[in-house]
This record gives sequence, C-alpha cells and structure tokens, in this order.
Amino acid sequence: MTSADGGERELILRVATRLFAALGYDGTSISQIAEAAGLDVATINENFGGKRELYLVVMEHAALAELACFETSIADISREHLGDPVRAVHRLLDGYIDFCVQNPEITALWVHRWLSDASDITDLERRYVQPMVRLIAETLESLSAGSGDVMFVIWTVTWTAHAFSRSGVLDREGNQRGADDPETLRGFRAHMHKMVHCTLGLPGNPP
Repeated sequence: MTSADGGERELILRVATRLFAALGYDGTSISQIAEAAGLDVATINENFGGKRELYLVVMEHAALAELACFETSIADISREHLGDPVRAVHRLLDGYIDFCVQNPEITALWVHRWLSDASDITDLERRYVQPMVRLIAETLESLSAGSGDVMFVIWTVTWTAHAFSRSGVLDREGNQRGADDPETLRGFRAHMHKMVHCTLGLPGNPP
C-alpha cells in the first residue's frame, strides 16, 4: 500500500471516529463519512469494505489506545511505585482520568455502546473490554490485598470518568464545568482518589 493510500485510510478513520462518537454507529451513514472526508462511498468501501468493517477498525483502534494507557500506567507502577500500593493505585487512576479527558471521542464510542448502539455487533466487549478489565482487576487486587469489590470499583471509575469527560458537572450556580476547567478537574480527581482509596480500604489518606 502506498503512503497516499495510508494517508487516505487515516483520514477515513479519523472522520469515522468523529462521526461514530458524535452520532453513534446507528446514526451514521457511510455517505456521511464519505462526504465529511471529501471522498466518495466507493473509496470508503475499497479501503474498509463497508460501514460495519470500518466501525470494527475504529473500535479496535480505540481499544488499543485504551490498553496502551493501562500498560503505561502499570509499567510506571513497576518502575516508580513498587512497594507503595497507595501511590500505585492513584497512578493507575490518574492515568485513566487523563486518558478519558484527552480522548473524549473514544469515551463517547463506548458510551454509545452502553446505550445499545450497534447492538447487532455483540462481541466487542468480550474481545477488548474483558481483557482490559481482567488486567486492571489483577493489578488492583495485588495492590489492595483483595479488599473491596474490585470489579465494581473498576466499573464505577469507568462510568464516572466517561461521563465527566463528556459532560462535566454543574457548579452551585448551575453552570456547566468540564475537564477544561482546571479547578473542576482537580476537584474531580481528588474526589475519585477518595472514593477509590476508601472503597479499596487502602491505608492512610489519599495523596
């Protein structure tokens, strides 16, 4: 494949990711993707084979990016926080919060699936999410001596971080505050630290 073809595929993937994140798989047509990319439908199909196949590639890229986030955090834990379970757990948590804030389109893809988008494509969670959850659970269990319900901690963090990265929170005056507001992000991070720290029964106070 030529570099031009590679550039074309990257453009299609970028546009498809944006539209699937905004409208969902069911709400996005292949013609919309083609128009937004400045290409024709035939070119999309030549590169990916159709909307379903394109969606599968988009979701694979999203899952691999998320997995890389966790692998980086776990590597940092092994290198910098070995023997300090409190800082290790919070390093893992901060890495995921940062990922969600920096990649709102990826979080939106999964939120659409939670709302039964692309319901005929049923194996993505088993293929991508389950291995990541298992990896995180094993890491948390090794750091927290099995205290707390690790699976519910993982899903609580996932749901909350996804929602915050997409919608933020309302302040006391009713104004929407999101992750682009440093004070709000700091407050959210501190709250998540306390929640995870207490739920897992970690020693001392949250850092």
